[in-house]
Amino acid sequence: MKDFRNRVVVVTGAGSGMGRAYALEFAGLGAKLALNDFDAEGLAETVRQLGNTSAAVFSKVFDVGDKAAMNTFADEVKAELGNAHIVINNAGVGGGGMPVWLNSDEAYERTMQINFFGVVYGTRAFLPQLLTNGEGAVVNVSSIFGLVGTPNTSDYCAAKFAVRGFTESLMVELQRSAISVHLVHPGGVKTNIAKGVEGGEEFTEKYLKTAPVDVVRQVIRGIRSGKQRIVCGHNAFPVWLASWALPLEKRNRLLYGEMKKMMEPDHYKVLDQPKD
Repeated sequence: MKDFRNRVVVVTGAGSGMGRAYALEFAGLGAKLALNDFDAEGLAETVRQLGNTSAAVFSKVFDVGDKAAMNTFADEVKAELGNAHIVINNAGVGGGGMPVWLNSDEAYERTMQINFFGVVYGTRAFLPQLLTNGEGAVVNVSSIFGLVGTPNTSDYCAAKFAVRGFTESLMVELQRSAISVHLVHPGGVKTNIAKGVEGGEEFTEKYLKTAPVDVVRQVIRGIRSGKQRIVCGHNAFPVWLASWALPLEKRNRLLYGEMKKMMEPDHYKVLDQPKD
């Protein structure tokens, strides 16, 4: 798909960051927009900014981890704007920010429900509309943490690895169709993904450097060209390279060395056991 004029573009997590950037960029390309976020104020601000464009906009506040709400959203989008053409499953949360032995069951469940099942529900709710159109694109947002495991992010990494597996399977299943499937692995993008997570401010300052619009424009180029894996953003390329080029043991040592300053000493005291 190369021309987005009058095409219906669905964006989850559109209340800030990359989601808002997707909305603004596609509006500039003449698309109709169906937007979601859990944050009512953030979503309202995105809609307000879109008032400077001529884009038709339908928005709704709900949790993407709620399957029934997602299915209702898909029905409402069809009624308001027509069948979706592009679905961007972008919504996500940062996870619990603790090592495995301190992270809570609730953190794992919440992170998986939003970051993984939100992608599954969004894909499945809108895919019938794309199939009816006979064209379209599904864009599922993983992360560079869907390429390598990093400390204090086991719930987040698990969800993003799951998005990767789900999306790569979908790519093969739709190989004969006119629907393109794209898997995005953003690196350090300036968003509020780490807000409220322990150590999040330091993580944001050190790693989240790429403007959301820069990633969004690369994704749009990827949709136009049919590129299935899109790796972009701060530190994304070296992480992708390390994910397949280095032996796991060496890669883990490098990751430990890079991130050990962000590993809260009190959380790791349990590992300081006397050696025989």
